[in-house]
Amino acid sequence: MDQISTSLAPSRNVQKSTVAGSPGETVGSVTKRLSNELMTLMMSSSPGISAFPKSDSNLFDWAGTIEGPPGTVYGGLAFKISILFPSNYPYAAPTIKFETPCFHPNVDIAGGSICLDILQDKWSAIYSVQTILISLQSLLGEPNNASPLNPDAARLWDSPDEFKAQLLKHYRPLQDGSSA
Repeated sequence: MDQISTSLAPSRNVQKSTVAGSPGETVGSVTKRLSNELMTLMMSSSPGISAFPKSDSNLFDWAGTIEGPPGTVYGGLAFKISILFPSNYPYAAPTIKFETPCFHPNVDIAGGSICLDILQDKWSAIYSVQTILISLQSLLGEPNNASPLNPDAARLWDSPDEFKAQLLKHYRPLQDGSSA
């Protein structure tokens, strides 16, 4: 009789691992979300954007590439970015930085930080890696000059020839094989 009652009792390990909000469950749900977003991004036909984990062992650290939108001063240029996901993603925004120097009103030329509302106070869990990359690509051609992180770039924005000269002065082309 004792054997029957112990075999019917749930394992203590199972109870611990299924407690809502446990750290293991949180990391597992974030990992699942990032895996799904990676698959969606790989299957998408969004031109000029890509991103992948830097290694198979860390799904929280990605490298990406954003191509400048055609018809803008960034057309024909490609920029490498880094994406670092917090452990509570998607409830907190990832940290994204330009690794390739980017002369832009909303990008810090020295550190690569980006001033984009959806990465800060307008963040929502409904955003995905794909929507973030598309927003960044759009930002290249349509900066928010009312909130510049790089005042020099904001000042030159309305002078396309001067702006392009400064852009190319700072730009470093991606090497073959270094894109994400």
